[in-house]
Amino acid sequence: MIKIPENVKGLIFDLDGTVANTMQNHFLSWRTAVSPYGIDFTAALFKSLTGTPRDATILKLNKLFNVNMDPVEVGSIKGATFKKLVHETKEITVVADVIREYHNVLPMSIGTGSTRNGAKKTLEVIDMAHFFDIVITSNDIENPKPHPETFLKCAELMKVDPKDCIVFEDGVLGMQAAKTAGMQVIDVNDYFKMEFKI
Repeated sequence: MIKIPENVKGLIFDLDGTVANTMQNHFLSWRTAVSPYGIDFTAALFKSLTGTPRDATILKLNKLFNVNMDPVEVGSIKGATFKKLVHETKEITVVADVIREYHNVLPMSIGTGSTRNGAKKTLEVIDMAHFFDIVITSNDIENPKPHPETFLKCAELMKVDPKDCIVFEDGVLGMQAAKTAGMQVIDVNDYFKMEFKI
């Protein structure tokens, strides 16, 4: 079991790669969407973009590979491919156990770079939607991670001071966001190894 420090008064969870093992599905979906443009979408590239919203990812890839992908068109291919795979999603048990343990003990929220619909569907598939009244998605913010807005909004809605929150994250950008927000961070990668298969 992951130990929660005693001074913590609120728990914030990233979703993809933290609560739900969606990363393989996201990886394959991105590969499908960008391969017509000659982009070799590797696991290392994917990890470097973890936590970046869809449109921002496409714009970043445009710069990196000197291509001109349309964010709406490529984003909808990515989304449609992911939707076909979403039913295969499993919980990440080491984190899900913390959620079950602290439900109704401490305030909890989700802070994700996913869309509202994507997050809702993922939580339903892994049967964890009932644990979270507060779910902050890319639809609810102006500034994505590494900006702290996502997590600060979670803290505000939980009515917990940011310094008393701990964030569960797997992505570098999310960890930066949590630290900038003045929150403690648990790196889920220390407890769970993500494998990517092509």
